[in-house]
Amino acid sequence: MSKKSIGSRTLKAGAALLAVGAGVAAINAKNKNGTEKKEIKEIQKKEYEQYRNTERGKYDKNSKGIYYSNGNYEAFARPEKPEGVDAKSAYIVGSGLASLAAACFLVRDGQMKGSHIHILEAMDIAGGACDGINDPTRGYVMRGGREMENHFECLWDLFRSIPSLEKPGASVLDEYYWLNKHDPNYSLCRATVNQGEDAHTDGKFNLSQKGCMEIMKLFFTKDEDLYDKKIEDFFDEEVFDSDFWLYWRTMFAFEDWHSALEMKLYIQRFIHHIGGLPDFSALKFTKYNQYESLIMPMVKYLESHGVQFQYDTKVTNVLFDIDGKKKTAKQIICIHNGEEETINLTVNDLVFVTNGSCTERAMLGDQNTAPDLTIQNGEGACWDLWRKIARQSQDFGHPDKFCSDISKTNWESATVTTLDDKIPPYIEKICKRDPFSGRVVTGGIVSVKDSNWLMSWTVNRQPHFKNQPKDQLVVWVYGLFTNKPGNYIKKPMRECTGKEITEEWLYHLGVPEDQIEELATKSANCVPCMMPYITAFFMPRTSGDRPKVVPDGCRNFAFLGQFADTVRDTVFTTEYSVRTAMEAVYTLLDVDRGVPEVF
Repeated sequence: MSKKSIGSRTLKAGAALLAVGAGVAAINAKNKNGTEKKEIKEIQKKEYEQYRNTERGKYDKNSKGIYYSNGNYEAFARPEKPEGVDAKSAYIVGSGLASLAAACFLVRDGQMKGSHIHILEAMDIAGGACDGINDPTRGYVMRGGREMENHFECLWDLFRSIPSLEKPGASVLDEYYWLNKHDPNYSLCRATVNQGEDAHTDGKFNLSQKGCMEIMKLFFTKDEDLYDKKIEDFFDEEVFDSDFWLYWRTMFAFEDWHSALEMKLYIQRFIHHIGGLPDFSALKFTKYNQYESLIMPMVKYLESHGVQFQYDTKVTNVLFDIDGKKKTAKQIICIHNGEEETINLTVNDLVFVTNGSCTERAMLGDQNTAPDLTIQNGEGACWDLWRKIARQSQDFGHPDKFCSDISKTNWESATVTTLDDKIPPYIEKICKRDPFSGRVVTGGIVSVKDSNWLMSWTVNRQPHFKNQPKDQLVVWVYGLFTNKPGNYIKKPMRECTGKEITEEWLYHLGVPEDQIEELATKSANCVPCMMPYITAFFMPRTSGDRPKVVPDGCRNFAFLGQFADTVRDTVFTTEYSVRTAMEAVYTLLDVDRGVPEVF
């Protein structure tokens, strides 16, 4: 058969398909009776009403009561005051980033009176996982840090409205933008080997063609086909032995047994930054630790609007009235100052709960004490609260899917503070920058390729705390493998004191072995932190394990944070916390403004 005849047949087939899809009914109308002609007109009318070849309907709200948007037109617009908001109030359980963001959106976009917003916090300080303190008995402590990028659309939408605490007339976004313009982030040494030598990963992924194909196969796999699947179900040594996997797992804290679905979502979400993965040039960081740079400005903003913070308040249950498909939160049970209290609710009382927590039951040690490891799988107040809520409806998720195997969800961090001038030269030799300059130092984590703990460490801009002495450095260290003996300290990281973790770190910095113990004892202070659930949200899951932000039928209730489910975005990011907060507020208050699309 000739190419001409093949092409002719193809054209005829294409024309036939077009006729079927667009105009066959009209062509055959002459042979139809009057009833059939009427049916054809109804079909054409419906096609028109479905906004074919038009932008009408672009801002129609979806089944959740919100719509997604992009561009400056929506970004700069202020929504009208929602109908009936003055008669509503809000109770927000927890005061982490998601909860504070929800309160900010209630004030700014929902235009709810601050005095109507009540934040119930079990601890005596706000911030949740976004912490950073100077513990007078231990020293500086930060359980983790936050890596951000320029397309955290909901996060920046929020912080454009939060006033800076240091620069009059500027927002948190303004000061962050200026900082990262003047001092852009990038790493000069991504990994080391052989006690402080540059591993010379040199920006390469070192992926074979087979490894690339394994990643592409995962990228194009349907979400439904990844339910309850592990990363190791898709990758083998072709990926796991590559520098790509070193970059990826140390930056995002993925383990081989974690969710293949979350891995895929991460690849899709950050594919625009794949070129900046080896040197962290895609990342941006705050001036100080996450508590002082992000949380404190939000708290001050909310307090200025009269939002009520109630500390030492542990919420133990939220009770629902479930009538068919309708679900209404009717009571909050809590313990305040040691006494049980009940908050009775109406449909006008909105309830926002952060379900689950990656830092639940985080255990601190100190320079001479290892963290206490006496904890059972699933133990923790946040998990108990979610379980009690989940027992009332299948729509409220399945917490035990995430918290029932601590051996697969833990890692340990440590905050090391240098006390004199003996350790900083070793840091400077590796990062190739003056750590006391006030500018970018390591530019992200430095991973130790041959560490038995798979140790990584970072020095952010110093001082990292506002009250930090000028001659001290605060260093963050973490290890993914907490159950393996170290290279220098022949003990698992989880059993080590702060001093022993510092010794292991100094060994990998290249400090001569005969000086390690003295420097760890006299020239540094270290506070270890064991986090049993830090990667719980990466556990393999299926549909419904994470509840929707606003579960089906809920009239006055929403979930927030890393264990609530919203489409396309990725957990373990500040953006995810803020996005769930924005969607929750916009849904329950019927705010008529678009939630920024995931980039």
